[in-house]
Amino acid sequence: MKRSDESIKIVRAARFFLLELGSLASYGYWGFHAADGQLLRILLGIETPLVVTVFWGVVLSPKAKIPVKPPLRLILQLIVFTGASWALYAAGQSALAFVLLAVTILTMILTILLKTYQS
Repeated sequence: MKRSDESIKIVRAARFFLLELGSLASYGYWGFHAADGQLLRILLGIETPLVVTVFWGVVLSPKAKIPVKPPLRLILQLIVFTGASWALYAAGQSALAFVLLAVTILTMILTILLKTYQS
């Protein structure tokens, strides 16, 4: 493997990791603001990011137990990330939602153009 190929993979992994963290924070924020009732808000705020984390780990992570191949992998990643944007928007954070959506779209376009998706 060339040094530049390795650098591209590291940058790609960092981009996706930051998007994953941002998405989990977005789902958590939505959960804590989504419902009436303290207990339900706490449950949604904790459980929603937990469910997304488990899904990501089982299906989309580099060491997934049930890995999926592109293009399905990219579609599922896009669903998770755009869902996080929607969650922010629904929680009243429209500016952050649009920033997350723009970063998501840019990341997915770069992933496709540079062919740095994981197989």
